[in-house]
Amino acid sequence: HSVERTGQYCFTVCVKAFGPLTRNYYVRAFLHAALCVPGGFMLATVLGCVCLGIASLIYLSAAIHGEHWEPILPRTEPPKRVGDSIKEPPQNPPPRPPPELRRKKADKLETAAYD
Repeated sequence: HSVERTGQYCFTVCVKAFGPLTRNYYVRAFLHAALCVPGGFMLATVLGCVCLGIASLIYLSAAIHGEHWEPILPRTEPPKRVGDSIKEPPQNPPPRPPPELRRKKADKLETAAYD
């Protein structure tokens, strides 16, 4: 499940309003290819034309591989709190050695060494 980015909702509403015309990646590939043709005739817009052409190829490749656009809708259930899954936080700071190398708890100083 994707997370909505800031400012994405207004574009989602616009894309949903035009229906299959904007959801279909074949249509997007054709529109990008059609928009890049006029840009090839002026030197100042050739780089933009190349970028639109590459975007057209990317949309065409995505459409061939079966990808499609799906709107990100607001969640109906509240997200699960992370703190509920943590029963007992770690006692020592990272980096934590593996359990077999941890210091033994002992009353005597001589026995409180690494294994």
